[in-house]
Amino acid sequence: MRKLNHSFKQTLLRAFCLSAATLCLSSNAWALFADDDARKAILDLRKSLATTQMDLQNQIEKLKADNAELRGKVESLEKQGEDISTSQKTYYQDLDTRLGNFEPRTATVEGVSGTVQPGEKKAYDDALKAFQTGNLKKADEGFSAFVNRYPKSPYVPLALFWSGNSKYANKDYTGAITQLQSLIKRYPNHPRIPSAMLTLGNAQLESGNKAAAKKTFGEIISKYPDTESAKDAQQLIAATK
Repeated sequence: MRKLNHSFKQTLLRAFCLSAATLCLSSNAWALFADDDARKAILDLRKSLATTQMDLQNQIEKLKADNAELRGKVESLEKQGEDISTSQKTYYQDLDTRLGNFEPRTATVEGVSGTVQPGEKKAYDDALKAFQTGNLKKADEGFSAFVNRYPKSPYVPLALFWSGNSKYANKDYTGAITQLQSLIKRYPNHPRIPSAMLTLGNAQLESGNKAAAKKTFGEIISKYPDTESAKDAQQLIAATK
Protein backbone atom coordinates (compact mmCIF):
# COMPACT_ATOMS: atom_id res chain seq x y z
CA MET A 1 0.00 0.00 0.00
CA ARG A 2 2.81 2.42 0.91
CA LYS A 3 4.54 1.49 -2.33
CA LEU A 4 1.38 2.26 -4.27
CA ASN A 5 0.95 5.59 -2.61
CA HIS A 6 4.56 6.44 -3.29
CA SER A 7 4.10 5.54 -6.94
CA PHE A 8 0.95 7.65 -7.17
CA LYS A 9 2.75 10.59 -5.61
CA GLN A 10 5.57 10.34 -8.11
CA THR A 11 3.08 10.16 -10.97
CA LEU A 12 1.20 13.17 -9.66
CA LEU A 13 4.47 15.08 -9.24
CA ARG A 14 5.48 14.28 -12.82
CA ALA A 15 2.08 15.45 -14.05
CA PHE A 16 2.44 18.72 -12.14
CA CYS A 17 5.93 19.33 -13.48
CA LEU A 18 4.75 18.60 -17.04
CA SER A 19 1.84 20.97 -16.60
CA ALA A 20 4.18 23.66 -15.25
CA ALA A 21 6.58 23.15 -18.11
CA THR A 22 3.73 23.30 -20.63
CA LEU A 23 2.43 26.51 -19.05
CA CYS A 24 5.91 27.99 -19.11
CA LEU A 25 6.37 27.07 -22.77
CA SER A 26 2.96 28.50 -23.59
CA SER A 27 3.88 31.79 -21.85
CA ASN A 28 7.19 31.98 -23.74
CA ALA A 29 5.44 31.23 -27.03
CA TRP A 30 2.89 33.97 -26.34
CA ALA A 31 5.65 36.39 -25.42
CA LEU A 32 7.52 35.47 -28.61
CA PHE A 33 4.35 35.92 -30.62
CA ALA A 34 3.71 39.31 -29.00
CA ASP A 35 7.28 40.44 -29.75
CA ASP A 36 6.92 39.48 -33.41
CA ASP A 37 3.70 41.45 -33.71
CA ALA A 38 5.29 44.47 -32.06
CA ARG A 39 8.33 44.21 -34.30
CA LYS A 40 6.12 43.93 -37.35
CA ALA A 41 4.06 46.91 -36.21
CA ILE A 42 7.23 48.98 -35.72
CA LEU A 43 8.51 48.00 -39.17
CA ASP A 44 5.16 48.87 -40.71
CA LEU A 45 5.17 52.23 -38.89
CA ARG A 46 8.70 52.98 -40.08
CA LYS A 47 7.72 52.10 -43.61
CA SER A 48 4.65 54.32 -43.36
CA LEU A 49 6.73 57.22 -41.98
CA ALA A 50 9.31 56.78 -44.71
CA THR A 51 6.56 56.87 -47.33
CA THR A 52 5.02 59.96 -45.74
CA GLN A 53 8.39 61.73 -45.59
CA MET A 54 9.01 60.88 -49.21
CA ASP A 55 5.60 62.29 -50.18
CA LEU A 56 6.25 65.45 -48.17
CA GLN A 57 9.68 65.87 -49.75
CA ASN A 58 8.16 65.46 -53.21
CA GLN A 59 5.50 68.03 -52.37
CA ILE A 60 8.17 70.46 -51.09
CA GLU A 61 10.23 70.03 -54.25
CA LYS A 62 7.13 70.61 -56.38
CA LEU A 63 6.28 73.75 -54.40
CA LYS A 64 9.83 75.01 -54.90
CA ALA A 65 9.61 74.36 -58.62
CA ASP A 66 6.20 76.04 -58.83
CA ASN A 67 7.50 79.01 -56.83
CA ALA A 68 10.54 79.35 -59.09
CA GLU A 69 8.31 79.22 -62.16
CA LEU A 70 5.97 81.81 -60.66
CA ARG A 71 8.90 84.07 -59.77
CA GLY A 72 10.14 83.78 -63.32
CA LYS A 73 6.73 84.76 -64.66
CA VAL A 74 6.54 87.73 -62.27
CA GLU A 75 10.01 88.92 -63.30
CA SER A 76 9.06 88.51 -66.93
CA LEU A 77 5.89 90.55 -66.41
CA GLU A 78 7.86 93.23 -64.55
CA LYS A 79 10.37 93.40 -67.41
CA GLN A 80 7.53 93.67 -69.92
CA GLY A 81 6.03 96.45 -67.82
CA GLU A 82 9.35 98.32 -67.74
CA ASP A 83 9.76 97.89 -71.49
CA ILE A 84 6.24 99.18 -72.09
CA SER A 85 6.84 102.13 -69.76
CA THR A 86 10.12 102.98 -71.50
CA SER A 87 8.49 102.60 -74.90
CA GLN A 88 5.61 104.86 -73.90
CA LYS A 89 8.00 107.44 -72.45
CA THR A 90 10.07 107.43 -75.65
CA TYR A 91 6.91 107.65 -77.74
CA TYR A 92 5.54 110.64 -75.83
CA GLN A 93 8.91 112.38 -75.85
CA ASP A 94 9.13 111.89 -79.59
CA LEU A 95 5.54 113.05 -79.98
CA ASP A 96 6.24 116.08 -77.81
CA THR A 97 9.29 116.92 -79.92
CA ARG A 98 7.31 116.57 -83.14
CA LEU A 99 4.48 118.72 -81.82
CA GLY A 100 7.04 121.29 -80.73
CA ASN A 101 8.09 121.61 -84.35
CA PHE A 102 4.56 122.54 -85.42
CA GLU A 103 2.87 124.41 -82.58
CA PRO A 104 3.82 126.53 -79.55
CA ARG A 105 4.03 124.81 -76.17
CA THR A 106 4.74 125.82 -72.59
CA ALA A 107 8.03 124.70 -71.07
CA THR A 108 10.15 125.31 -67.96
CA VAL A 109 13.90 125.41 -68.55
CA GLU A 110 16.13 125.56 -65.45
CA GLY A 111 13.42 127.35 -63.48
CA VAL A 112 12.36 129.75 -66.26
CA SER A 113 8.90 129.17 -67.75
CA GLY A 114 7.61 130.43 -71.06
CA THR A 115 6.22 129.58 -74.48
CA VAL A 116 8.46 127.69 -76.86
CA GLN A 117 7.77 128.42 -80.51
CA PRO A 118 8.05 125.86 -83.35
CA GLY A 119 11.70 125.33 -84.30
CA GLU A 120 12.93 127.23 -81.24
CA LYS A 121 14.34 124.21 -79.38
CA LYS A 122 16.14 123.02 -82.52
CA ALA A 123 17.74 126.43 -83.03
CA TYR A 124 19.04 126.39 -79.46
CA ASP A 125 20.26 122.79 -79.73
CA ASP A 126 22.09 123.51 -82.99
CA ALA A 127 23.96 126.43 -81.42
CA LEU A 128 24.81 124.39 -78.32
CA LYS A 129 26.08 121.52 -80.46
CA ALA A 130 28.36 123.93 -82.32
CA PHE A 131 29.79 125.13 -78.99
CA GLN A 132 30.30 121.56 -77.73
CA THR A 133 32.15 120.58 -80.91
CA GLY A 134 34.45 123.60 -80.67
CA ASN A 135 32.92 125.63 -83.50
CA LEU A 136 32.84 128.74 -81.32
CA LYS A 137 32.17 131.28 -84.08
CA LYS A 138 29.14 129.36 -85.30
CA ALA A 139 27.98 128.88 -81.72
CA ASP A 140 28.24 132.60 -80.94
CA GLU A 141 26.34 133.51 -84.09
CA GLY A 142 23.70 130.88 -83.34
CA PHE A 143 23.11 132.01 -79.74
CA SER A 144 23.05 135.71 -80.68
CA ALA A 145 20.55 135.02 -83.46
CA PHE A 146 18.46 132.94 -81.05
CA VAL A 147 18.23 135.76 -78.47
CA ASN A 148 17.20 138.24 -81.17
CA ARG A 149 14.60 135.91 -82.68
CA TYR A 150 13.13 134.52 -79.44
CA PRO A 151 13.53 137.29 -76.82
CA LYS A 152 10.85 135.82 -74.50
CA SER A 153 11.97 132.19 -74.73
CA PRO A 154 12.69 130.27 -71.51
CA TYR A 155 15.96 129.31 -73.24
CA VAL A 156 17.16 132.93 -73.39
CA PRO A 157 19.14 132.79 -70.09
CA LEU A 158 21.03 129.76 -71.34
CA ALA A 159 21.54 131.33 -74.76
CA LEU A 160 23.02 134.44 -73.11
CA PHE A 161 25.20 132.27 -70.87
CA TRP A 162 26.63 130.21 -73.72
CA SER A 163 26.92 133.24 -75.99
CA GLY A 164 29.01 134.99 -73.31
CA ASN A 165 31.22 131.93 -72.95
CA SER A 166 31.57 131.65 -76.74
CA LYS A 167 32.67 135.27 -76.99
CA TYR A 168 35.13 134.81 -74.12
CA ALA A 169 36.59 131.70 -75.79
CA ASN A 170 36.93 133.74 -79.01
CA LYS A 171 38.76 136.41 -76.97
CA ASP A 172 35.96 138.88 -77.58
CA TYR A 173 36.17 140.05 -73.98
CA THR A 174 34.13 143.23 -74.47
CA GLY A 175 31.31 141.26 -76.11
CA ALA A 176 31.48 138.58 -73.40
CA ILE A 177 31.24 141.22 -70.65
CA THR A 178 28.21 142.84 -72.28
CA GLN A 179 26.43 139.53 -72.82
CA LEU A 180 27.08 138.18 -69.33
CA GLN A 181 26.15 141.44 -67.61
CA SER A 182 22.86 141.34 -69.52
CA LEU A 183 22.22 137.82 -68.23
CA ILE A 184 23.04 138.77 -64.61
CA LYS A 185 20.82 141.87 -64.74
CA ARG A 186 17.81 140.18 -66.37
CA TYR A 187 17.94 136.87 -64.47
CA PRO A 188 19.67 137.53 -61.11
CA ASN A 189 18.30 134.33 -59.54
CA HIS A 190 19.12 131.97 -62.37
CA PRO A 191 21.20 128.92 -61.32
CA ARG A 192 23.86 129.77 -63.93
CA ILE A 193 24.67 133.17 -62.38
CA PRO A 194 27.68 132.07 -60.24
CA SER A 195 29.31 130.46 -63.27
CA ALA A 196 28.40 133.45 -65.48
CA MET A 197 30.00 135.80 -62.97
CA LEU A 198 33.17 133.71 -62.96
CA THR A 199 33.46 134.03 -66.75
CA LEU A 200 32.64 137.73 -66.44
CA GLY A 201 35.46 138.21 -63.92
CA ASN A 202 37.87 136.36 -66.19
CA ALA A 203 36.84 138.52 -69.16
CA GLN A 204 37.38 141.67 -67.07
CA LEU A 205 40.75 140.36 -65.94
CA GLU A 206 41.82 139.47 -69.52
CA SER A 207 40.73 142.91 -70.76
CA GLY A 208 42.99 144.54 -68.15
CA ASN A 209 40.32 145.76 -65.75
CA LYS A 210 41.69 144.17 -62.56
CA ALA A 211 39.56 146.32 -60.25
CA ALA A 212 36.34 145.18 -61.88
CA ALA A 213 37.54 141.57 -61.89
CA LYS A 214 38.43 141.74 -58.19
CA LYS A 215 34.99 143.14 -57.38
CA THR A 216 33.28 140.41 -59.41
CA PHE A 217 35.28 137.62 -57.78
CA GLY A 218 34.56 139.11 -54.35
CA GLU A 219 30.82 139.14 -55.04
CA ILE A 220 30.92 135.48 -56.06
CA ILE A 221 32.65 134.54 -52.81
CA SER A 222 30.24 136.56 -50.65
CA LYS A 223 26.97 135.69 -52.44
CA TYR A 224 27.66 132.08 -53.41
CA PRO A 225 30.19 130.79 -50.86
CA ASP A 226 29.27 127.12 -51.20
CA THR A 227 29.66 126.89 -54.99
CA GLU A 228 32.51 125.65 -57.14
CA SER A 229 32.59 129.11 -58.72
CA ALA A 230 33.40 130.60 -55.30
CA LYS A 231 36.32 128.19 -54.91
CA ASP A 232 37.65 129.16 -58.34
CA ALA A 233 37.12 132.88 -57.60
CA GLN A 234 39.11 132.52 -54.39
CA GLN A 235 42.08 131.26 -56.40
CA LEU A 236 41.68 133.85 -59.18
CA ILE A 237 41.38 136.83 -56.88
CA ALA A 238 45.12 136.64 -56.24
CA ALA A 239 45.68 137.55 -59.91
CA THR A 240 43.92 140.90 -59.39
CA LYS A 241 46.57 142.21 -56.97
